[in-house]
Amino acid sequence: MSLRQSGGVLTAALMLSACAGGLIPPSAGGPSPSRPAPESGPPSSAGETATKPVPSTPRPTLPATPPPVQPVDQQGTAAAAGVTRGPDIASLIPSGERSRAALQAFRLSCPTLMRRTDQSGLTRGSDWNNACAAASSWPEASASEFFSRYFEAVQVGEGTAFVTGYYEPEISGSRTRQPGYQVPIYRRPNDLIDVDLGQFSESLKGKSIRGKVSGTKFIPYDERSQIVDGSLSGRGLELAWAADPVEFFFLQVQGSGRLLLPDGGVMRIGYDGQNGRDYTGIGKLMKDRGLIQAGSMQDIMQYLRAHPAEGAAIMDENKSFVFFRELTGAGPVGALGVAVTPEATVAADPKYVPLGAPVLLSLDRAEPNGIWIAQDTGGAIKGANRFDSFWGAGAKARSVAGGMSARGSALVLLPIGSYARLSGR
Repeated sequence: MSLRQSGGVLTAALMLSACAGGLIPPSAGGPSPSRPAPESGPPSSAGETATKPVPSTPRPTLPATPPPVQPVDQQGTAAAAGVTRGPDIASLIPSGERSRAALQAFRLSCPTLMRRTDQSGLTRGSDWNNACAAASSWPEASASEFFSRYFEAVQVGEGTAFVTGYYEPEISGSRTRQPGYQVPIYRRPNDLIDVDLGQFSESLKGKSIRGKVSGTKFIPYDERSQIVDGSLSGRGLELAWAADPVEFFFLQVQGSGRLLLPDGGVMRIGYDGQNGRDYTGIGKLMKDRGLIQAGSMQDIMQYLRAHPAEGAAIMDENKSFVFFRELTGAGPVGALGVAVTPEATVAADPKYVPLGAPVLLSLDRAEPNGIWIAQDTGGAIKGANRFDSFWGAGAKARSVAGGMSARGSALVLLPIGSYARLSGR
């Protein structure tokens, strides 16, 4: 599972609308499972603001190479979008902490990177052998030189990038229900069933649905409002209890997070399934109704807190609901199966970017500029040059990720020689 499927899109997930009806929706989406305001809990985030952007001038995109005609099974991939040779990257990769963190993240990705099938069609597992061998002992102080020596840049499609942000929330929670902790955090129910439709028809290959059996029929699983109203209570599914329904709403959107326990301990929880209902982005819904102006996490949260009854009804309009499990060990874990790295991991669409590949961003906002590693995916992260940047945990990460929205250009870094093979030269 990805962090977004075990973690999530923030600004984008809140703003974007649902996927096609009947299919499993973006698992990053999810609402809070409780209406009542907490008796006590974390300080209100009313008045919290997103980090003020630092302006930057992005590098222009390159004239795109017209894509060749692709077989049906390769349509909707990087190959079908067209791949253009990028510039020499030696002068484009800045030195500094981000490049060092990216090298660390790349090392973690290598074992999986060398053996997995690349959905984008850009690389083969063996292509990464030399870079991964070198990365194992490369000094982090010269991380930028590592990337410029072992990689070449390509632009996928038009190269026009859009980047949002996500983080690992920290909210007040308890392993047991007690005063101040009344919002149930549910485990995945054992009657929630995934169905691979491709097993029934070739025309449905790659599609799936999620629901439950009722008598002799397979029906949709309970929607959010039903779960909020107690449809799962009494089944022993409560993993923990949150203090604040609004904070838990955003943790569900992220898909993983940390519960700060009353005794000072920390319990990490991650995505363990979703009810199969369509995701509705409440940020877009609220903007369309004129309830908020900007649409950042902070704007949405302030409105929900100021209008608790209306806010609960708005959250219920998102029928999607996320279930959790307790996480142990390093984490949170991204789609590549390794722990994601703050300020070095991005979520990408694996049909356009090989998971594990470096990505070089040049945007109209300075904070995300530089090199990142594609280690995650997300329900709303679709298409070429669409990325979601991971900022870690804590107040700073929340402030940056909550308002992250940047545009500019993106280059994907591939092992040297990849472009010649792809272009037949």
